[in-house]
Amino acid sequence: MELRQYAALRAVEMARLVRQGEVSPVELVQSSLNAIEETEARVNAYSAVFAEDAKARAAELEKEARAGSFRGPLHGVPVGIKDLFLVNGYKTQRGSKLYVDSVATETAPSVERLLAAGAVMVGKTTTPELGWKAASNSPLYGVTRNPWDLSKTAGGSSSGSAVAVANGTVPLTLGSDGGGSMRVPASFCGIFSLKPTLARVPTYPLSPTEHLSHAGPMTNSVEDYALALDVMQGPDARDPQSLPPPGLSYHEALGELPKLRCVLAPTLFGASVDPGIAAVIAKAFGEIAARLPVEIVDTKLDWPDPIDIFDALWVARGALYAGLRPEDVARIDPGFARMVAGSASIRLEDHFRTLQARAAFNRSLAEAFETFDLLVMPMVPIEPFAAEADGPPDMDMDKPVPWARWTPFSYPFNLTGQPAASIPCGWSPSGLPVGLQVIGRRFADEKVLQFCAAWEKHFGWRQRTPTVYAGS
Repeated sequence: MELRQYAALRAVEMARLVRQGEVSPVELVQSSLNAIEETEARVNAYSAVFAEDAKARAAELEKEARAGSFRGPLHGVPVGIKDLFLVNGYKTQRGSKLYVDSVATETAPSVERLLAAGAVMVGKTTTPELGWKAASNSPLYGVTRNPWDLSKTAGGSSSGSAVAVANGTVPLTLGSDGGGSMRVPASFCGIFSLKPTLARVPTYPLSPTEHLSHAGPMTNSVEDYALALDVMQGPDARDPQSLPPPGLSYHEALGELPKLRCVLAPTLFGASVDPGIAAVIAKAFGEIAARLPVEIVDTKLDWPDPIDIFDALWVARGALYAGLRPEDVARIDPGFARMVAGSASIRLEDHFRTLQARAAFNRSLAEAFETFDLLVMPMVPIEPFAAEADGPPDMDMDKPVPWARWTPFSYPFNLTGQPAASIPCGWSPSGLPVGLQVIGRRFADEKVLQFCAAWEKHFGWRQRTPTVYAGS
């Protein structure tokens, strides 16, 4: 199989070809490894590649396929796993020199389910240290670069997962999102991802910010995402928040778009949006109103910016590392070290007041969403900045969570636990992808997916490929 042909295949197509005997898991995995070899030196998407293990598993799956036995809907599909997720017997380094030799002794439930469905892990993907920021560099892995422009960031913290999908090495990766960590890199790299309703996909080990952190797939099509979410969703005893089954198949729910009430918001909280991005969003809004069977709701969104709530909750996670030795502090990301130091000033009573403030904010949004189904808006108000940087040149490093200032549209929906997707809607004047954020009511993941599937049919973003793309 030619690499460009492989890179263009979606996960659902790979699985179908395997079931029909037209391609083998061995061929798919070898093509994935070849694609990684061709692109990896330029983008640095993988923290580790497990070539021999992947080929051995593919051989087992091929033998089963020949016998007419299939483990699940992803039989033979190559995938990448963000290196914050445990996989038994493999290192989970978390982008940190503190964990460089940390080998997992169990497997996270989301990974277990992907593997049980027949997926083949070809490697772990990069993340900034402990997933603490929205840029794409770490002390351990170095810089992960945007495949559309190697001088630019891929976004974070699911950096490598977004790049690995965008440049065609795998059709599906696993990411996590505590403040935008799936949606920001999806927007910057021109792929699709949905932060599902909090605890729709169980997480383990539990994040220090358990009430913010979501897990889910990152893909190059809405259909691939829905298929993977079907596999990964459902309760697990290791995550006390994990939700019961939704009573539907997200993949099967991608049919005709129901009449949804949509609010089209060019911004929130008065945040400024780069003019080039604003123009792309405005054009997308016009096409949504003209082409999709939705009802546009005109309403005023006067919610207060919950940045102080997010700051307090995000910085509090640093308290878990307050006992680091000075020599260890010197080895970690300077920004993460500042967050650890800042956590010392948070009192217990302050933390509980923050949780009460979060509950009040969540109520205000839940009541607002009773009058509409979806909020559609920009994902990130700026273009990708320098790959080596933590943010744009004017980022205020004195703020408790500096990166949250250039991602003002992502963290509010981590506070609320709502499903929120990033889907490509165009390209900036400099030729970089622009993401549209689609937010639904809590638990209504299927409505977000249905809207995104309808938009995808209208706007075929895969007609363009990045500069660094397998087979190019």
